[in-house]
Amino acid sequence: MFGWAVTFLIVAIIAGIFGFAGLAGTAAGIAKVLFVVGLVVFLVLLVTGRRPPAL
Repeated sequence: MFGWAVTFLIVAIIAGIFGFAGLAGTAAGIAKVLFVVGLVVFLVLLVTGRRPPAL
């Protein structure tokens, strides 16, 4: 989950450098949502004492 957030953040930074404001804003928004969702899932798993499934 955090890997996807970092990917969208990098896309947003690159799009911002090249002047694609709409794409940069969308990618940054997606990165924020994925980061928050990943953080919530992490905290829930931390509180319940469960581990994520092994890959």
